[in-house]
Amino acid sequence: MENADRRTIVITGASDGIGAAAARLLTSAGHRVVVVGRSPEKTAAVAHELGAEHLVADYTRLGEVRDLAARLDETCARIDVLANNAGGILGDRSKTDDGFERTFQVNHLAQFLLTNLLLDKLLASRATVIQTSSMGARLFGHLDLDDLDHDRDFTPHLAYGTAKLENILFTTELHRRYHERGLASVAFHPGGVATNFAAESTSFMRPLYQSRIGKLFMATPEQGAAQLVRFAQTEPGADWQSGAYYERGRVARRTHPQARDAGLARRLWERSAQLVGMAED
Repeated sequence: MENADRRTIVITGASDGIGAAAARLLTSAGHRVVVVGRSPEKTAAVAHELGAEHLVADYTRLGEVRDLAARLDETCARIDVLANNAGGILGDRSKTDDGFERTFQVNHLAQFLLTNLLLDKLLASRATVIQTSSMGARLFGHLDLDDLDHDRDFTPHLAYGTAKLENILFTTELHRRYHERGLASVAFHPGGVATNFAAESTSFMRPLYQSRIGKLFMATPEQGAAQLVRFAQTEPGADWQSGAYYERGRVARRTHPQARDAGLARRLWERSAQLVGMAED
């Protein structure tokens, strides 16, 4: 790869699964990859294997997300790609020290905060922001702006599906607000991938993902990472559509009806900004 084509790519949730697989593939393609994960040991191990930089942040603590943004701003002169890949389906309902339901905070609010804290650098770099979403948005999600923590109706699947729906709406609104200034955004479903997904959950999906038989019918982490790698290395407009949600390598034909609601996307952005203390004037 010519040096001019080398990109600085930040991947969260990169200590395992499709994040680690994408980090390996993108490093081997000659890019500068910053590996971000929750586990200090696992994150360092992946980074050491690749000869890459790494940073650690626990998304259940928004203070650590702010520290992560500060470190990235300090160490990266530019960020060409921010892959918001951290997240997953979690266990029984609980609140973080920040006061938010864990699934909502880890899958949406922390990613919203990180992206906005890095926004000036992302705009200057004409960056791509990638959201790892899920078809779970369509299967399980329902967004109620008056109950983002699902205090009234929590189940692990509803919380997860709604968070993945929020990933799509965030992508839509990021495109609307900033695409004319050079920023691109995209969300995708990686498919059923043989990873540690659902390992911390009480979900019915946990036994499937933990079983040998279940894994036989799933994609490998490398296959699951293929779309992320594609978006990270190719050009919006020419190779893919900014602001869209992808399944199986193409713009999804079916989405949750709320995912097409531009007004809801704007209101979710405004509410999220209020919750993380970044409300607009």
